[in-house]
Amino acid sequence: MSELKGKIDFTLFISADNANPNGDPLNGNRPRINMDGYGEISDVCIKRKIRNRLQDLGQKIFVQSDDRTDDGYTSLKDRADSCEELKAEMGNKKKTDRDVCAAIACKEWMDVRTFGQVFAFKGSQVSFGVRGPVSIHQAVSLSPIDIISMQITKSVNSEPGKESKASDTMGMKHRVGFAVYKVMGSVNVQLAEKTGFSQEDAEVLKEALKTLFENDASSARPEGSMEVCKMYWWQHDEKTPAVSSGRIQKGFHVEAKKEHPREFEDYEIIWHVDGCKEPEVI
Repeated sequence: MSELKGKIDFTLFISADNANPNGDPLNGNRPRINMDGYGEISDVCIKRKIRNRLQDLGQKIFVQSDDRTDDGYTSLKDRADSCEELKAEMGNKKKTDRDVCAAIACKEWMDVRTFGQVFAFKGSQVSFGVRGPVSIHQAVSLSPIDIISMQITKSVNSEPGKESKASDTMGMKHRVGFAVYKVMGSVNVQLAEKTGFSQEDAEVLKEALKTLFENDASSARPEGSMEVCKMYWWQHDEKTPAVSSGRIQKGFHVEAKKEHPREFEDYEIIWHVDGCKEPEVI
């Protein structure tokens, strides 16, 4: 495994076509929207999709969804205890080295050395945290979104003993007609050195981002309704480039060619920052 060559910045433009990119559980699972009417996707939601793709690509993942678990464990504590080396170190009552525990966890699970993780379980002798090098912003749509709501019914009763369909068979589904979201992120070299996040890990992350919505279909996001349309990837040569991540992300000029965009090509996206390395555009 080789050390990370330099800091990495990346930007994705993803489209949602008659889909619910990220429902808000506090608002009837309606697509997330900010006060200005722009759609949002939480950073936690994006990290979940990245973890799923890393798992699909054969990487060991610590924070797995229950419906995608590949090792039979149903809790983080059980999964942590399954690593004998980590369990032995955390159970050392005389002297537990948190740095050693963190190094073991980072070596064992890719998402730990990528995003970081807090290891604090009831009954454990020690707790420790790992700060990951990869940071993700919440995604925001390029234009205000229109939320379409549809009333639905179920064809069967939820409870036995009812002769006719009851009122609880009614429901609502919400979706975004069309929107393009901008996702921003970066990889910090100094933190990557601490967690062991390598150049090979960066390439795996890049592949996961390119295929973010593979195996992600659901009733809220039918197959093909979510897509990564364009990806910008900056592989810098320095640990701390002269051009900051903020300047890179502000270097985008986005203009809608139509009043109501209905496809990705309805946006003109131009990036330019003086003195910055040109990105790989995928």
